[in-house]
Amino acid sequence: MTNLVKKTHRLMELLGHEEVPFGVYYADDKPDGYGPKAGEIFSREREAAGEIDWQHAFANFTCLLGSIWLARKKKKAAWISHEECGCMGGGYFSGMYGPYLDMNVLYVSTGVPGTPMEGEHYLPSPESMRMFMDDCALPLGKGKYCILKPLDQFTDEEQALSVSFFARPEVLTGLHSLTGYAAGSHNAVVSPFGAGCTGIVAWPQVYALRGIECAVLGGFDVSARKFLKTDELSFSIPLALYRKMLDVMEESALTRHAWQGTRKKVLKSNRTWDEGSAGA
Repeated sequence: MTNLVKKTHRLMELLGHEEVPFGVYYADDKPDGYGPKAGEIFSREREAAGEIDWQHAFANFTCLLGSIWLARKKKKAAWISHEECGCMGGGYFSGMYGPYLDMNVLYVSTGVPGTPMEGEHYLPSPESMRMFMDDCALPLGKGKYCILKPLDQFTDEEQALSVSFFARPEVLTGLHSLTGYAAGSHNAVVSPFGAGCTGIVAWPQVYALRGIECAVLGGFDVSARKFLKTDELSFSIPLALYRKMLDVMEESALTRHAWQGTRKKVLKSNRTWDEGSAGA
């Protein structure tokens, strides 16, 4: 990972961006960082048997984006596991269990019939929610923990499956341009529906497994916006495509005249938010 990190710092320099992107990987050992406490274990079997204490589950909810938010601040790892899950959606979208729960389908769409739970109404029906959940399903058994941490903290033995930047529109402009250049496609950036963690963990892996070369623009989950900076989004790239981006960045638009004008807006944004010093 040493050369990858070195090239990443060069990309950050070109972008005028100072926060090291996070990598996603799986392992059997819990890292030093932030994750949920042990609590309800989500499974279709336990749900069908009425063994999940939903009051306890919702009272002890832990959003994976919240853990990532803390990890970003403290420069540590965020993680989730099946036994220490904190969120039925986060556990499913990170490949910690499957199949998905009926409660998740109802909660995100129209609510639970016969109860006060009106649902989030992010999708218009349980059927549309099931189609989404089926579409973004990940293979199980990659490791006990799904871990996200700054790319420069990876060891040579650890391999990131995808890389996620957290940035505002000016920096995203550069990443978007570079992605299309590296992929040689005008369809190289997609923005499918999903939770905050779906865009960071699930969708990049799903597209890579399908042989679709694209990055995922995320951060549009209404419930998870509190764990992102104002005006900030996520930009997540499967590792193979990210390597291509690093290989061509010096010949891309990021080293041309037009980008230098946009990069001035990156620095202006940094000053507006009192963040960063790149190129100052």
